[in-house]
Amino acid sequence: MLNIFVLEDDFFQQTRLETAIKRSMSVNGLKYRHLEIFGKPQQLLEAITETGNHQFFFLDIEIKGEEKKGMEIAREIRAKDPSASIVFVTTHSEFMPVTYKYRVSALDFIDKGLSDDDFQEAISSVLLHAAKNVNQTVAADSFRFKSAHSQIQVPFSDILYFETSSTIHKVVLTTKKGHMEFYGKVSDIAKADKRLYQSHRAYVVNPENVVKIDRQNHLVFFENDDSCLVSRLKLKGLIERVEKR
Repeated sequence: MLNIFVLEDDFFQQTRLETAIKRSMSVNGLKYRHLEIFGKPQQLLEAITETGNHQFFFLDIEIKGEEKKGMEIAREIRAKDPSASIVFVTTHSEFMPVTYKYRVSALDFIDKGLSDDDFQEAISSVLLHAAKNVNQTVAADSFRFKSAHSQIQVPFSDILYFETSSTIHKVVLTTKKGHMEFYGKVSDIAKADKRLYQSHRAYVVNPENVVKIDRQNHLVFFENDDSCLVSRLKLKGLIERVEKR
């Protein structure tokens, strides 16, 4: 089921969009887990606790007079959640080419100036597309982890390693595209997928992406010189896993 987030600082437009979303879900027999409306960007960013293609964002481009603020927020969302669907609901459709500069891969632009019927149709179209593709775009080659407070889904081939965060009860995932932090334990991550390997009490690695093992200094390296620790007791097992690839 979709988690739907809206960033819109105008109350009238908030209400219009919320009504269109709820009507679309009802008419098309779709279900959502969360529908949250935010007027402030920081509130929305703090509410993102999951990742995956079940995360859907409707963003206004102009917030509090900053005409490209929505683009910046979209970039932050994309950094946290590479698989999220992002739709801009705006009067600034001329900014469409700018999304390439911001590298946010917007699913669509919906013009606020549309008639109510056309606006409803546009909202329905993107939500139907998203619902159809939930749990399909990442396909079988994905890593899924679910805890009481977090749910993530990322392409397994993108994973480099997980490490215990400096924030209590959290884990940091480093991928080829960046970093994301979520609630969980490294020990639980290691048990979640047999393709992973716990190299240290604070680290779990993806052996498929290991490019070098420094046996003397007990380090394992990935692309871009990313590295993490491997304990003396875990070194032999990791070497065996890497050699079996």
